[in-house]
Amino acid sequence: MGGCITKTFKRGLQKVPTQRLGGQNVTPITTISKWEEKLSEAKRDNKIMVVSFCASWCGPCKAISPVFAELSNKYPSLMFLTVDVDGLAEFSTSWDIKATPTIFFLRNGREVDKLVGANKEELQRKVAGVASSQTKLT
Repeated sequence: MGGCITKTFKRGLQKVPTQRLGGQNVTPITTISKWEEKLSEAKRDNKIMVVSFCASWCGPCKAISPVFAELSNKYPSLMFLTVDVDGLAEFSTSWDIKATPTIFFLRNGREVDKLVGANKEELQRKVAGVASSQTKLT
């Protein structure tokens, strides 16, 4: 499965219509303050964050979105978030996003794993692995 090269770098700061890529247990991050709130919540509650940097125009992002949503329902002990790379371009750049989707796994705000591209099996394996490691911590 592939990924999309982010158009943010090609179009500058041009606004792109956003489409929610996620599910019921997936929180869209639309502001830096929302990011900071969720980061603080995850640290306080000792939750691992699964953060998908995606774009509404990206085919692989659309393809992996239902899997991401299913996993958020299956593993409610984890915190699932999405960041639209066009909606928060500077923030996404600070994470060195070169392709979408890029999915980070964070513990206490630090990267513990990363997945680039829409590989369903690898995403399922990585989420199950971090969920297992979180269970051992609590």
